Amino acid sequence: MDRLWTPWRMAFIEQASGAAPAARPACFLCAKPAEGPEHDRANLLLCRGERAYVLMNLYPYNSGHLMIAPYAHGGDLAALPDGTADELFALTRRAVAALGAEYHPDGFNVGMNLGQAAGAGVPDHLHVHVVPRWNGDTNFMPVVGETKVLPEPLAQTYDRLLPRFHAQAAGT
Repeated sequence: MDRLWTPWRMAFIEQASGAAPAARPACFLCAKPAEGPEHDRANLLLCRGERAYVLMNLYPYNSGHLMIAPYAHGGDLAALPDGTADELFALTRRAVAALGAEYHPDGFNVGMNLGQAAGAGVPDHLHVHVVPRWNGDTNFMPVVGETKVLPEPLAQTYDRLLPRFHAQAAGT
């Protein structure tokens, strides 16, 4: 039997299983942007708005899997202030445009999981997932092997997408 080694996934597995709770920060969606812009590359943060930001998913479903989150901690979509909701959607549109321009996917999954029962991994901090999809990107590995094979390292994806967000901010 062949083996596909993905050691970076152990942190996700331990977090999902509840192991090592002392090592987990209270909310990574609060902690990452709070570290400041000088840590954006290390935190895979691509774009900062006034009320929300775009970052790469550390455990992506596909290369280019992005998340858009408000800076304010909260899990109630109905209570989200209008200005924050507007910026969250505007950044979601920018994420789709950047991914489309750089990767040319055949489609996108865009959505939110509201509450733990709905599959939210971080139910107390709203965030939108943007996942680029290609025809035929589902194969036997996730179905049979419960493993997703990604063709590009996270740092390379970051380097490809960052100029797209900079160009959008500059209006080019």
